[in-house]
Amino acid sequence: MKWGIIGTGNMGSMLTTSLVKSGAVRASDLILYNRTAQKALDLKKAETELTVAKDLREAAKKSDILFLCVKPPHYSQVLNEIKNELSQEKCLVSITSPVSVEDLENKVSCQVARIVPSITNHAHAGVSLFTFGSRVTKDVKNTLLTTFEYISKPADIEEEHIRAASDMVSCGPAFISFLLKNWIEAAREVTGIPEAKATELTENMMVGLGSLLAKEIFTLDELMEKVTVKGGVTGEGLKALEAHIGSLFQEMFKATQNKHREDKLEIDL
Repeated sequence: MKWGIIGTGNMGSMLTTSLVKSGAVRASDLILYNRTAQKALDLKKAETELTVAKDLREAAKKSDILFLCVKPPHYSQVLNEIKNELSQEKCLVSITSPVSVEDLENKVSCQVARIVPSITNHAHAGVSLFTFGSRVTKDVKNTLLTTFEYISKPADIEEEHIRAASDMVSCGPAFISFLLKNWIEAAREVTGIPEAKATELTENMMVGLGSLLAKEIFTLDELMEKVTVKGGVTGEGLKALEAHIGSLFQEMFKATQNKHREDKLEIDL
């Protein structure tokens, strides 16, 4: 089976590297295309068996499963160029949340799925969000799920929840990193601890926290309970967080929902 990736920006490059290094897909079975050819050629330098297509139609023609990793406003142009190469036995996979599988099924005659990856897939961890179109066969569905299990935990997501789910697993690493940067800066301001030391401690704490969750030693609620001693420091810190967090996360989700609606309006399939 041949796998194609159109667009080798951040997510397209991550998919290429993760799928090959995890052993999910052989480099010789991957076909890349990027409008700026050098980005695809740079990936080929690291994995010489990768194929770089000369144009969009070649990438689509030679691929059994084709990932579309371009920005939503570019979807219409790309699909118009490749739709005649997308026969019914092929599967087109979108990786962006604003483009629904229903939108794509109305545009092309092949099978359609959406898989939203995460930067955490670089570490062969985290979640990938799956939504299958009505024409996806059982064999293709199983192939996609089995392949992505090498780099993630696949999760079925309904259309109405795709933006919130994407915020959690795809945007989440950036959001959490932003919060942790503020955490580190506050520690420096209030206590004088050097930023480098606070960063080192925080990063290693996050690694440990991730391990506790990955090994299912504790749930999030259990972690808070285990660390919080009645009348202790952790309890006082939690009280301060509760008093000052306000509507921080509600406003974040509102902002991403608004942007999602704007992005959908810009798509003309």
